[in-house]
Amino acid sequence: MDPTVLLFLGLYFLAMLAVGVIAMRRGGASSMEGYYLSGRNVGPLVTAMTMQSTSMSGYMFLGAGSLGYTQGYYGFWYAAGDIGGGVVNLSVLGRRMRKLSQIMGALTSIEYLEKRYPSKWIRLFSAILSVVLLGAYVLAQFIAGGKGLELVTGLPYEVALSIAVLVILAYTLMGGYGAVAYTDLVQSFVMLVGIVWILAATLEHVGGFTAANEAIGNLDPTMLSVWGKDLAYEGQWGIVIGAVLIFSIGYMGWPHVVTRHMAMRNPFHARRAGVYSTLWNLVFVSAPYILGVLAILVLPDLDDPEQAIFALAQNLLPSAVVGIVMAAIMAAIMSTADSILLQTGSIAARDLYERFINPDMEEKQMVRVSQIIVLAVGLVCGFIALFEPPAVFAVVVFTTSVLGSAFLPAYVAAVWWKKANTPGALSSIIVGSSVAFVWQYFGLDGVTEIHPMLAGVVLSSLTMVVVSLATQATHPVPTHILQAIDETAELRPLPNRMKSQQDFSLSHEAYSLKLSSSGGA
Repeated sequence: MDPTVLLFLGLYFLAMLAVGVIAMRRGGASSMEGYYLSGRNVGPLVTAMTMQSTSMSGYMFLGAGSLGYTQGYYGFWYAAGDIGGGVVNLSVLGRRMRKLSQIMGALTSIEYLEKRYPSKWIRLFSAILSVVLLGAYVLAQFIAGGKGLELVTGLPYEVALSIAVLVILAYTLMGGYGAVAYTDLVQSFVMLVGIVWILAATLEHVGGFTAANEAIGNLDPTMLSVWGKDLAYEGQWGIVIGAVLIFSIGYMGWPHVVTRHMAMRNPFHARRAGVYSTLWNLVFVSAPYILGVLAILVLPDLDDPEQAIFALAQNLLPSAVVGIVMAAIMAAIMSTADSILLQTGSIAARDLYERFINPDMEEKQMVRVSQIIVLAVGLVCGFIALFEPPAVFAVVVFTTSVLGSAFLPAYVAAVWWKKANTPGALSSIIVGSSVAFVWQYFGLDGVTEIHPMLAGVVLSSLTMVVVSLATQATHPVPTHILQAIDETAELRPLPNRMKSQQDFSLSHEAYSLKLSSSGGA
């Protein structure tokens, strides 16, 4: 157990806790809008960095490294989609979703769906689905944190896991979205420094890209191909397209990511945030996959491929630098875990407990309930992570495929297609989630050569279009929603008359906000 590594990690954890304290003192937990969305007052740089660091997760340091180690440059299909994921998300949803969510007074991404597609069943099904899948995603992040701390510090897995869980819970509970967003900003830069540092050290060790590729080619030339080891995916375009889509357009279906749009200070910050996210992605995204491939040469007998990047840092870097790199790895894990924990708690509290059980709660009581649920989810996931932890890559791909397939068409159509109605959205969510789940559970990708994400998104999108068009006469989109959609398309700040009609109460859910017919456009 190297004291230098422990010192750097200790300082990093203290810094994250300090951000949580600052966010709490600034009122981050004093109101629902403050706790859930930081008062819709987050700037473009923080929006971009919290979106990217949240999207990347511990997967990038465990799953991506493992994929590179076992399948060579096949992992670059995932990286290709990931590089453009942030700008695609912000360009398609950013400004419009920010405006529509404020007009309708939505505080969570699931509440937003019900207010756009008025139906308690949409909210109920979407909330339960989100809580279950996001809980699994939290589990994957906790496992990643425990594994990383165990390897680098020498602490038992149980102790390392407990430390990671307690730190994440502490600052998430204290400051809500503000704490999450600003810790994500710090963590994004720590991640960038750490990954570049270890990549430089590894390239120096193997003699550069050319020498490394030649050596890998001598061991197994198929590892240099984008078709995977032994060309296992050669010509399987259904698998490849799905691999590209999952981290490109897939982001637009993740409740914990699209919430970032709702929290922006200004709808027009989306464009600048897209630039920041792309610049960050260009430097960061490919590096973990490359490191996994290079680890084939440095660590040829590695028992657990998910430990490839951890082991590279431990073997090639001095203790002080290992501490920094380990902080970067923990940053990737924590930046996702805190966001998902907050979203899981918010959805369970706002969209299930308050919506269906106790709609008359006051704001401070609602915040307290959210904090209790965040604590409960964190402790339960931490406990489960102690036993038989599954592979992080498998959990992440499963949850992101189901979430993206379920919600992507509903979120995109909400601001871009006026004919998207309640039956279409509900059918789309059910079909998308079911197809992606069944596709993965029964291994249909191996039979059909079509990625679960591709199958789920295509079928859920078709369902949205067909059902919406077929039910226009019986379920027309309400006039006040059509007027709100018109406003989201306008290249102007939100008029004060629309801001004044926000209503966070649930006394007349999905109908509490109505634009007057005289001034709605």
